[in-house]
Amino acid sequence: MPSRLLKTNAITEFGDFQTPLSLARNAVRVLRALAIRPRAILEPTCGRGAFLAAAAAKFPHVRTIVGVDINGEHLDAAASVLRRSRRRVDLLRGDFFRFDWQSLVTKENGPWLIVGNPPWVTNATLGAIASDNVPKKSNLHGARGIDAITGKSNFDISEWMILRYLDWLDGAPGAVAVLCKTMVARKVLRYVWGMDAGLRSARIYKIDSLAHFGAAVDACFLVLELEPRARAACCDVYDSLEALEPIETLRLAHGHIITDIATFDRHRHLLGPDNRYVWRSGIKHDCAKVMELTPIGDRYRNALGELVALEGQFLFPLLKTSDIGNGRSEPRVAVIVTQRRVGEDTDSIRSSAPKTWAYLARHATRFDKRGSAIYRGKPSFSIFGVGPYTFAPWKVAISALYKRLQFVKVGPSHGRPVVFDDTVYFLPCASEDEASFIETLLTSELTHAFFHSMIHWDVKRPITIDILKRLSLRKLASTLGLAATYDRFQRAAETSHV
Repeated sequence: MPSRLLKTNAITEFGDFQTPLSLARNAVRVLRALAIRPRAILEPTCGRGAFLAAAAAKFPHVRTIVGVDINGEHLDAAASVLRRSRRRVDLLRGDFFRFDWQSLVTKENGPWLIVGNPPWVTNATLGAIASDNVPKKSNLHGARGIDAITGKSNFDISEWMILRYLDWLDGAPGAVAVLCKTMVARKVLRYVWGMDAGLRSARIYKIDSLAHFGAAVDACFLVLELEPRARAACCDVYDSLEALEPIETLRLAHGHIITDIATFDRHRHLLGPDNRYVWRSGIKHDCAKVMELTPIGDRYRNALGELVALEGQFLFPLLKTSDIGNGRSEPRVAVIVTQRRVGEDTDSIRSSAPKTWAYLARHATRFDKRGSAIYRGKPSFSIFGVGPYTFAPWKVAISALYKRLQFVKVGPSHGRPVVFDDTVYFLPCASEDEASFIETLLTSELTHAFFHSMIHWDVKRPITIDILKRLSLRKLASTLGLAATYDRFQRAAETSHV
């Protein structure tokens, strides 16, 4: 394994980061300590054989050991390693996405232990390099509309593979034990719990992926023991493969995986949604070098170094996620907002702001090169994440990327409403008083306890709209004795357009 993560197409396509033998041995030692007793072992992406060698040594009475890989050189290396174990191991060359697994993993030969280190790569990454090494096109999580187009339907290939492992066992006794991203482990758990499958136990053991793989990502060894009619409803999390006591226990509640069930239970009465206050995301334009500008006197400088003069009506002060994450509420840059609603015709800019139109037209090729499918067939210079809420005078915002709950009240700048980039979420407010009230609610101890019981801080974007909308501000206000204030702003909203 290289000391740093190599970014080549070949490695990216196959997620080809080989498991160190020492890590495989420690992982298999955990399985022995758990008294897992398979009759057959399978590694579907066996690589150079580290897991197979470790399993062959620790499970001497297993009758069948099978490794499959698409890479012939890896299989040759695995054969060399396994010869030293003096155990019969069947090594087969095959493409995971085309191999007849169901014929191999029969109940008659079980119980099976499926082990390994499936590739840590997403379907979107494989698509970006035009790889054929992908599962049949599907929307794994059932995302709809713009969520499906913009990436919410993106998933890790390892997640897809692990779910297939469970399909092969199909309720029969057995175990699945894999190295994967911790976020993938939680998604698999949610699937298993949601399907009410035969789960006898679930455990997550944290590993140091930077030391083992040169990858700066939270990762773990996920162990699922399967048994028909079993209904384990929790998953213990251990700080390392050597740990004997769990540091926390995960459970599913109201469709969400909870990190602190005791705290969640104390605050579950705050569960939303809230019909009055709807969380929104900032503007998505995918052309920052042209759209985002720094004021220089009465002109603006873009990231290309151009100094331009533009009309003011389409320019708005911009706060980026780094500003919100660091508590800044005064913008330092501006952004061109070409539409007031998604899909609005932009041709009117030509006559109402000819300098702005000429500037945009000069960079039309940059807009045409935007990769997202959301821009196809849309008016020139289109943006997304825009609507009446974008232009609300006051807002309370939070960064999706920063690993802390920091809500920032933001008001107008130089008489213009402040807008955000698309990694900021916000609630629009009609007045400073309303924004102050919302800020009070969101910065309360109750709010922090509620969110902390369910946020997983190890992911790239720990704070999502899905999490934020779980909190009912109405119920929170009532709990804090502020229901009358909430109702006052509710009545005012009925006559406003925010």
